[in-house]
Amino acid sequence: MTVTATDRPAETRRVAAIVMVLSLAVFMSSLDTFIVNLAFPYIGREYAGTSLGTLSWVLNAYTIVLAAVLVPAGRWADRIGRRRVFAAGLGAFGVGSLLCGVAPDVKALIAARVLQALGGGMMVPASLSILLSTVPQEARVRAIGTWSAFGALGAALGPVIGGALVQVGWRWVFWVNLPVALGAVLLSARLVPESRDESDLGRPDVTGAGLLALSIGLLALALVEGPGWGWGSSRVVWILVAAVATGAAVTLRSGRHASPVLELPMLADRTFSGAVAASIFYYAAFGAWLLALVEFLTGVWHDSPVLAGLAIAPGPLMVLPFARVVAPRLSAALGGSGRVAAVGAAVNAVSCVVWLLHMRAHADYPVQLLPSQLIGGVGVGLAIPTLLGAGTAHLAPARFGTGSGILNMARQIGTVIGVAALIAVLADARAGDPIASFRHAALLSALLFGAAAISATALLVRRPASARPRFAPGTAGTR
Repeated sequence: MTVTATDRPAETRRVAAIVMVLSLAVFMSSLDTFIVNLAFPYIGREYAGTSLGTLSWVLNAYTIVLAAVLVPAGRWADRIGRRRVFAAGLGAFGVGSLLCGVAPDVKALIAARVLQALGGGMMVPASLSILLSTVPQEARVRAIGTWSAFGALGAALGPVIGGALVQVGWRWVFWVNLPVALGAVLLSARLVPESRDESDLGRPDVTGAGLLALSIGLLALALVEGPGWGWGSSRVVWILVAAVATGAAVTLRSGRHASPVLELPMLADRTFSGAVAASIFYYAAFGAWLLALVEFLTGVWHDSPVLAGLAIAPGPLMVLPFARVVAPRLSAALGGSGRVAAVGAAVNAVSCVVWLLHMRAHADYPVQLLPSQLIGGVGVGLAIPTLLGAGTAHLAPARFGTGSGILNMARQIGTVIGVAALIAVLADARAGDPIASFRHAALLSALLFGAAAISATALLVRRPASARPRFAPGTAGTR
């Protein structure tokens, strides 16, 4: 359809409304990865006698299932309809949130979190796929910046919102999703167009999808339980072996199947695989950094959940303006979003070093933590949307859902790695020095952010046109 000059403002408003609906979905999914951290003590008190190990599965079940579902759900969204999968994911997420809030015991709560994760795993790749297929090329960079900024904002605001809601009651940590999910379902039915890959008529590889979900789930399980079980324990080793074996089986099937769940040419694209690698490092750092802040504020400074949330809040406030305004302009000035992603990750590394140098056991927030938070928010606003923009630059339209699922899987696996590494670091606390382990945590995050910056520099910078892959012709200019 040709859009005339008269129709253009209406079309712009329609696209903006679609982007906002899609952004709300990723905000909810990211929020629920971190919002329960400050609710753990309150849940434990209500479910008296529940061990910390059992309680940890309220978080772990969500993390593992979400990571496992993302790629198959993205593949199915491309095939059966992106809006259909998006709406189904929103519905499952909303029902899961409702059931979390009425759970009579911890087992029911964990089961409801699994349903939540299934919904999140469907709606996140479908939402990005819809964005890529709906938003015009000239507005796509800004739209991706908005979508990814809301995702980062949800993760960063998790402790902030969670800290406030637990004062009312921990069940509101889950019920807060209900009006957002319902509104997003209604708006998507009215605003979001349906789209799918009409050229892929082969029978989907259901077995391959199941194996991929199992492989990612096993890897996440090993990373989540490694600090508690012991990294050299037979359970962790055998789970990792099984994860590698099932992953190898998926690769073999994907090379032979007519309609594979994972398209190998996509991973052969240097820009796409570079974005995956950089995202794993970046989100490992981000997950460790955010959880370390929460633990430091509540465990060393003994802040209440509300105060801890307020202390973290300045960082998230920096994300949206830098993601939506500064990052696109800087990308144009530097000649590529890969360079901006590297700059953002480096800025995050600097923020961790600033915190490390000023960290003290006695609270002096304006001097010790506020500068690091502001610098870190700038880094998040620069890095996250440009990593995503670079990763989607060479995706063919028919593979938007699959590519989105892989990129979001990388984010989730990175977060699991970072949190597992942080738990191992914090477990090595020294008697008489309450912040020694947190110094190590800040150093860990700085190193991981640095690795993300190096990956982005090495793999995502602009190359000569003749050297660029041909996975999706005509999209190189978006990078």
